[in-house]
Parts: sequence; structure tokens; C-alpha cells
Amino acid sequence: MKKDFYKTHFEQFVELIKFNQKLTKNLNSAVSLLSNLNKKNKVLIFGNGGSAAIASHIAVDLTKNAKIKTTALTDASLITCFSNDFQHENWMKKATESYYDRGDIVIIISSSGKSKNIVNAANYCKKNKIKMITLSGMNNNNNLNLINKNGVNFWIDSYLYNHIELAHLYLLLLIVDKILSKKSNIKKKKL
Repeated sequence: MKKDFYKTHFEQFVELIKFNQKLTKNLNSAVSLLSNLNKKNKVLIFGNGGSAAIASHIAVDLTKNAKIKTTALTDASLITCFSNDFQHENWMKKATESYYDRGDIVIIISSSGKSKNIVNAANYCKKNKIKMITLSGMNNNNNLNLINKNGVNFWIDSYLYNHIELAHLYLLLLIVDKILSKKSNIKKKKL
């Protein structure tokens, strides 16, 4: 009997975000980092392609709903200017240098965790002791995962881009919802 594509796809996704102690620890650490951000500071968030779209979405939700100033480094003119002037592999690092203020938090999203521009930005953050939250997938030994292995780091055990990106979006929105739940006493709606 042929397996149902939708059922299999859904079940595989649910397994990726299965609730466990490590996931809970990282979620709580991310919520704590963001919730305790000084009012004068902000979050910088970026990624490539679909991850850039996720970054834009989360920047809006953190800013509007959670009242945490967030800048998505996803503007086409910024990317093309910095890529032209500093080379594509350095544009995120240079943008971080330009936009980062002491005490800010950086969120880096990458499905593969190995894009050179992502890796260079993460290495810059690590070298300069910048607090970061990283999200990656595919190979567990990807560069981004290894750079931030002792930090707040979410790795999705899949090679399917849509599963990885959906998991990243879900986890980041879950973090936003947790921050919102801490800030309000509004009675929760049933799911």
C-alpha cells in the first residue's frame, strides 16, 4: 500500500519539533535573552532566501507584538550595496558591524548552516562576544551549529528545506508567544 504523502510529511515534521528537554532549555534561554534585553538595545536578525523572509516576519512580530526593537537586515539595497562593496561572503558580517550596538542580540537563520556569509557573521559575533541565537538544519556538524554549539542554538534534523524553514519559523513564533504570555495576563484561547 502506497504511503500517504501528506500524512508522512506531517508526521516527519512533528517528529522534528518533538518536545524534549534540550529544546525546552533552548526555548527558555532564547526567551530569557530577548525578554531581558535592555530597552535601549535591539535585535538584529538575518538569513538568506526563505530564511530572510522568516527574519522579516519575526522582526515585525518582535517589534509590534513583543515590543522588542528588531531590525531585519534583509533590505535589497543594503544587501546589494554591502555585497558589492565588501563581497557577498562578507555582507552580513559588515552589516552586523554597522548596525550592532553593545548589548544587542543577533539572530542568525540558515537552513544549511554553511553559507559563507552566514558563517562569517557568526564568527564575527563569536569573536566579539556578541550574544546570538542561531537556527540551522541539515548536517549536525554544519558550521553555524558548531560555532554556536554552546549558545542558544536550534538545529533541525532534516535535509528538507521546507521542514527546516517551517520549524525555524514555528520555533521563533513560539518564542514570541512565550514572551507575550509573560507580559500579559490575558486569558488564553483554546487551540
